[in-house]
Amino acid sequence: MKLLTRISAYPAALVLAMTLAACSPSDDGAGADGHAEEELPANPNQIAIPAAVRSNLGITFVKIERRQIEQTLRVPGRFEYMPTARREYRTMLPGRIELLVDQFGRVEVGEALYRIDSPAWREHQEKLTEAEASIERLRTRLASFGPLREAHRTHERQLQETIAIRRERVEQLESLADAGGGRRPELIAARDAVSTAEAELAEVLEKEATLEADEAEARADLSAAEARFDFLLDAASSIVQEPVDALLASDGDHPRWRAIDHIEVRSEAAGVVDTIDITNGAWATQESPVLSVVQPEKLRFRASGLQSDLGVLRDGLPARIVPPTPTTAGRAVPLTSTMEGTLMLGLSGDPNERTLDLFVVPSELQPWARPGVSAHVEIVTDATASPLLAVPLAAVQRDGLMPVIFRRNPSNPNEAIRMEADLGQNDGRWVALLSGVRLGDEVVLDGAFQLMLATSGTIQKGGHFHSDGTFHEGED
Repeated sequence: MKLLTRISAYPAALVLAMTLAACSPSDDGAGADGHAEEELPANPNQIAIPAAVRSNLGITFVKIERRQIEQTLRVPGRFEYMPTARREYRTMLPGRIELLVDQFGRVEVGEALYRIDSPAWREHQEKLTEAEASIERLRTRLASFGPLREAHRTHERQLQETIAIRRERVEQLESLADAGGGRRPELIAARDAVSTAEAELAEVLEKEATLEADEAEARADLSAAEARFDFLLDAASSIVQEPVDALLASDGDHPRWRAIDHIEVRSEAAGVVDTIDITNGAWATQESPVLSVVQPEKLRFRASGLQSDLGVLRDGLPARIVPPTPTTAGRAVPLTSTMEGTLMLGLSGDPNERTLDLFVVPSELQPWARPGVSAHVEIVTDATASPLLAVPLAAVQRDGLMPVIFRRNPSNPNEAIRMEADLGQNDGRWVALLSGVRLGDEVVLDGAFQLMLATSGTIQKGGHFHSDGTFHEGED
């Protein structure tokens, strides 16, 4: 609306300037308004537009370029973040939150985002301590099995020697008894001593087997305790976002994991803090959203194409994202501030709207690209077609039924040449020029309407502008 108001104000100003301006020449070569008059061009269709006039009228230029007019499909759409552009950070444990960043602030990889003072973390540390103590107990127990086993084996050897001696004694007594000598009670006692020693040996062997079973059980318990400790340590690594080796490193008299008194959450990727979902110092439950970080450079353009165009649309077509305004007037995005990319078709369409999602990822972003900003994408459906010389439709004005453009004089940049436009096909924003211009020529874009009004019906008289933007017809 501001742009229309500004444009509509120009004709009234020009009419007033042409009606009230006294332009009769004076002896000192200055007009009645006190401005020195510029030298009139020889060609009546040429209009002097020095720098001051261009500034006052807001005149801008656009270069003629080659375009596939008939093969260009223009589709409206908007910018949006790619699915991988956003990272959400939530509480892994309940606790009190202390924010360390501000909304819209830039963060780098590894920068602290917030801290969590969590009793649940201390409970996890307690579990780690218990697991570590259990490992130490089991290792101590396993270390004792070696001496116990050696003592059992020594006792076993002694019993075997005792049994051998006692059996020898029994054999001697049996020999004497067979010879008619010796006493029967001594033989019985010797045999009882052998039996007693053998029983003790059997008991020692049984204890040794039990000892081996206890050692195997202790080793299994140690393996389970070490696995539990590793699992708890991996969980701690995920919670505090530090590697396991760092948690095991010595921090004074204790490992690092025991010295951590609060959890500090750090950024996993560089970006900008988009949303903060919790107040500073608030108590958060587990998995509560805290903030999100986005990577502004991960943008794509989503457009809605018609299903009736599916015959010419396909993946990989060259595409150009253009600003929504067709001129460069005022604070509008320049017409030439475009972005290149390739087309990707969505996997599904909308049966009610008869549309299909189209996606373009720009190879290089322009500063005006923002999520939610609307624009258009120009899709070249046949890149092999011969391009035509073209200018923006906004540069073409209508003087009655005659299309008019103002070409900048190649030999004098302070002059514009009014010429009838030999128009061809247009794609809704650009129109082909069939004659009268060359590649690289400049034509007036903004300000063309004011030039047309100033020259309408007075082409044979010619004219020029004063430095303040007022128009002078003819030579007096």
